Amino acid sequence: MTEEKQIRPNSFRAWVLALRPKTLSAAAAPVLIAVSLAFCDSRFAFAPALLALLFASGMQIAANFINDLLDYTKGTDSKGERIGPKRVCAEGWIDIKHMKRGIAVAVTLSSLIGLSLLFYAGYELVFIGIACILFAYLYSGGPYPLSYIGMGDLLVLLFFGIVPVTVTYYILAGYITSTAAITALSCGLIVDTILVMNNYRDFHGDRESNKKTLVVLLGSQKAGRRLFLLTGLAGALLPLYGLGTGYCCAALLPMLYIPLHFTVWRKMKTKSGRALNPIFGETSRNVVIFTFLQCAGFILDSYL
Repeated sequence: MTEEKQIRPNSFRAWVLALRPKTLSAAAAPVLIAVSLAFCDSRFAFAPALLALLFASGMQIAANFINDLLDYTKGTDSKGERIGPKRVCAEGWIDIKHMKRGIAVAVTLSSLIGLSLLFYAGYELVFIGIACILFAYLYSGGPYPLSYIGMGDLLVLLFFGIVPVTVTYYILAGYITSTAAITALSCGLIVDTILVMNNYRDFHGDRESNKKTLVVLLGSQKAGRRLFLLTGLAGALLPLYGLGTGYCCAALLPMLYIPLHFTVWRKMKTKSGRALNPIFGETSRNVVIFTFLQCAGFILDSYL
């Protein structure tokens, strides 16, 4: 029995696939790193930390729903043609009407969680929340979808690094430090390796559908491999050169990520198409490992 026959339209299983559970680690990573830094700086508080994590996860789910719907309506995703994981709208597992409702629910719940954070910080958070919702749409929607004009990596750097790390730390501490800023940039670069790998795998399909990702704009998969290598190395090395003496473990432990990154990079040379899907999974796993190493480093520093 084929996968399509096993999944009933608009079923619970279809919605689980629409969530893209593996991507939620990318949303959780910056929040967890910021919380660990706040713990190291004696600024940890459980309730706002949990709310920040729920908001980030909710916005990631909303962005996944929006991306699924808009890529389908644009014709970027077609049934049975994707190299990567199948998309629920393209496969007919969730229809357009129900996906629009799912988007409304995800955005509404995330917004309510975000508003609850106003009890812990100023009303400036409202503008951050609006920006998160706006760019979740502009990534794939609008007259000039940002992911179609080579801006996807910049958005990842901003909304999976700089914004969530600094804002989460600000909510917990009431201010932003240079350490938080450096950590935010490092986190954004590491998470971006997931997008670079995704766009490297989809290079030929994206070029044919006129989706100008940064890898497509660079002109070749070889250039995409270089981008992947440099992005991960920059993210892992930045804490070593940017964090102060009070964060030695947080600077050194992420170095353990580098051999894993090199392993994936070497495998990229010998794989293509669907054979890259397991390597994409390794990239996501490595982001989780980096997050664990960075968090562990800050926690250890708090006791030294």
